[in-house]
Amino acid sequence: MFVQTQITPNPNSLKFLPGKIVSNYGSFEITKKDDTNNELVRNLLSINGVEGIFLSKDFISINKYDDVSWDEIKHIVISLINDFYSSGKEFVIDKSLKEENENLQEIEKKIVKILNEKIRPAVAKDGGDIKFKEFVDGIVKVQLQGSCSGCPSSTMTLKQGVQNLLCHYIPEVKKVEAISE
Repeated sequence: MFVQTQITPNPNSLKFLPGKIVSNYGSFEITKKDDTNNELVRNLLSINGVEGIFLSKDFISINKYDDVSWDEIKHIVISLINDFYSSGKEFVIDKSLKEENENLQEIEKKIVKILNEKIRPAVAKDGGDIKFKEFVDGIVKVQLQGSCSGCPSSTMTLKQGVQNLLCHYIPEVKKVEAISE
């Protein structure tokens, strides 16, 4: 198996592409190894210098601390991913991580639809994700995950990309803000 890597706009985040399904039920981010029983995720979070992990359909983004170089941890990450899939496992995540978008107002459903169709695919290319959190008084609150979390260019992406697009399609949207969870 050959795990490819891809740089992201965030210098502290690297995208790992195993060429296999990573998650068959959506994407999620985890920063504490005690928050999961998943063997691969726990092992990756145990690497000295790893700050967080973002899992998506076909990639894993690893966020590292500033004071650690990729040369120190990249080969360990690739080795752990190879070992995981070589043991016969089909995917890292095999449980439903249902998104909380069922009880939304009509305007919120429009916002989520635009995020899912027009913004998330572009953000995923850079190793991240964007999740809708709430819409109050013209302000859309979103959570940036994966490579987008802590990325120097995420503020520009949020204002020039996400905000402009949502304001264009939904006049009620006046502003977009990122929140941390």
